[in-house]
Amino acid sequence: MTETDVLILGAGAAGLMCAIYAGRRGRRVLVLEHADRPGKKILISGGGRCNFTNTHARAENYISANPHFARSALARYTPHDFLTLVESHCIPWHEKTLGQLFCDRSAHDILNLLLAECTAVNAGIQLAIRVLSISQASAHRARFHVETSGGSIRAQSVVIATGGLSIPKMGATSFGYDIARQFNHSIVEPRPALVPFILSAEDQARWCDLAGLSADVIASIAPSQTANTGAGKSARKPHTPPPSFREKMLITHRGLSGPAILQISSYWQPGESIELDLVPTHAAAGPTGSARSGDSISQSTDPIFAPLTAPQARRDLTAAAHALRAILPARFATRWLELHVATTHSSPQDPLSNAALAALDRDLHAWRITPVGTEGFTKAEVTAGGISTDALNARTLESRITPGLYFIGEVVDVTGWLGGYNFQWAWASGVAAGQTA
Repeated sequence: MTETDVLILGAGAAGLMCAIYAGRRGRRVLVLEHADRPGKKILISGGGRCNFTNTHARAENYISANPHFARSALARYTPHDFLTLVESHCIPWHEKTLGQLFCDRSAHDILNLLLAECTAVNAGIQLAIRVLSISQASAHRARFHVETSGGSIRAQSVVIATGGLSIPKMGATSFGYDIARQFNHSIVEPRPALVPFILSAEDQARWCDLAGLSADVIASIAPSQTANTGAGKSARKPHTPPPSFREKMLITHRGLSGPAILQISSYWQPGESIELDLVPTHAAAGPTGSARSGDSISQSTDPIFAPLTAPQARRDLTAAAHALRAILPARFATRWLELHVATTHSSPQDPLSNAALAALDRDLHAWRITPVGTEGFTKAEVTAGGISTDALNARTLESRITPGLYFIGEVVDVTGWLGGYNFQWAWASGVAAGQTA
């Protein structure tokens, strides 16, 4: 029979961070991992360079049924705090874009940092261990009795850091949710987040032969569809539209991906359309083709087709395509115009009126397309939903139902944006639990 003060299930980012901070308090710490090595998701993150935090991380960058829940932990352990730890280990890093911080060399640097800190506080890590059962113990100092494939363990505190359902090939399971249910915690239905979209067969035929092309876009949920429905309760409140994201969109063999698409996928619900501004650097045209004032996005140029409205200008599909190819990839620009003009003009040679050009321009700023689904947990970077925060202490991540039981990291209903936000939640929630477990 092994006895320990703090038993942590899961040797990922949150679990290892919790072990470090619990160990710094002089607690006896043991981490169990069912995989054959720790930190497997850390090593594949950021293309192998680990986007380990984001300098802009705050509660507004996270999705949860309780949008304020993450605020306490994030405020008490900030991106600067983790960066200080990184620099104390002499790990070279760089800022890529939008506050995203990466290792210069390899994600192994971050994992080695965590393991070194665990060693420094004598936190033990056991690999390839399966947890068979968890029950509350009768002994005064041992609140929990845990049966594992490696024997029995008694612990004062148990921390669930087992992650969500994303990337099952890395060993993701529903174990954390099963334990939560056992101890009477409710679950916000898990769903794939930061995940590519799949398009209908019809839209695949229209677009997916252009796989590999990318464009700078603004992605959002189509405005008329932002009301809260069913499974979307964890993603947004009624009458609160999701944010929009200006980044790259990528056409794939089955649909759409790229940072902008991954970001908006976390807010998308089945049946909804997404709206894409394909030309965010250009002003939108008004009904007559003139520039529309008062747009929320800053533009620096006139409407795309403004030169075509001059008295002697050529204004057919060829001229429109020439103008659009200066902004979008040529094949995508041509395809987009051909499909849109085909619905309103009998011949590509027909002249385009000012009104028709303005309509095309407005469609470019608000192109709607309806995914039939996502690539699922197999391709999802994270899991949205998870253990409800209703019965968790926001300051400590401890269960309000079962004292001594903690839930941290991705297993909780807190999901960050793309770009280091989910790592920052792992660090912050791990620290919060480690300081009290």
